[in-house]
Amino acid sequence: MSEICVGRVAIVTGAGRGLGREHALELARQGASVVVNDLGSAADGTGGDPSAAEAVVHEIVEAGGAAIASTDDVADWEGAQRLVERAVAEFGRLDALVNNAGILRDRTLALMSPDEWDAVIRVHLRGTFAPSHFAAAYWRDKAKEAGRPVGARLINTTSASGIYGNPGQTNYGAAKAGIAAFTLISAMELGRYGVTVNAVAPAARTRLTEALMGGADDALGPEHVAPLVAWLASVDSGDVTGRIFDVRGSEIGVAEGWRLGPTARKEGRWTASELGALVPGLVAKAAPNVDMRGRVPMGDGPA
Repeated sequence: MSEICVGRVAIVTGAGRGLGREHALELARQGASVVVNDLGSAADGTGGDPSAAEAVVHEIVEAGGAAIASTDDVADWEGAQRLVERAVAEFGRLDALVNNAGILRDRTLALMSPDEWDAVIRVHLRGTFAPSHFAAAYWRDKAKEAGRPVGARLINTTSASGIYGNPGQTNYGAAKAGIAAFTLISAMELGRYGVTVNAVAPAARTRLTEALMGGADDALGPEHVAPLVAWLASVDSGDVTGRIFDVRGSEIGVAEGWRLGPTARKEGRWTASELGALVPGLVAKAAPNVDMRGRVPMGDGPA
């Protein structure tokens, strides 16, 4: 089987462990040169250890690939700029950015502190925006300079918590829902430059999810998600953009977002009493909210 990312350069954030590590390794196996970015922090975002990124780089180089380590904070504006500039300086170009860095500070809404909210929003949402901003500016300039599309790829990481919902994660879910919307809008904006933008919503056993998922289960190992990320980073995926992929083990699906359901209209302004008679009927006709797997719960459905 041919390597589908030969000659391409990719950045993977949060690549020291879990999903990011598997993404970096798979991209390298597919021929890409990889910038392995990771602060090496704990699951809640505290602390730091450069050995996490360095270990992945060593693994790639030992296997004959090309990689460098980065410990820049992707949610820091200057750090995100350095990350993109270093990829270009080291390897001469940038073809793909995989935004994967993330932390967890789960708490129910009534108990969540401002710090727990801010830390998660910062790493996930700002940590997706900042590197993407500098990558997008680089690709825009390259497309204008060359007078043709650049064939670049932006791949984000959302979550079932953000697109379907999960109790105890209003901070994480809000950030991941924001990343899904960010993906759709940036795909609209960057298409003119030949940049596709997609996202994965992975269900995988990592240090962030092992408490939720329980014991070991190879069927949900993070290595199952990486091939899709590598394909999305390749030149072969140029016709796919603005999509969210739900990936759990060997199952891959396309998540379908908000759609307008049952609707009513009238001339003029609705009164509150009229809406009291109308809205329950509209809701009864609407498709029910899905569960954490994106499925309609058994027994539920529009009347």
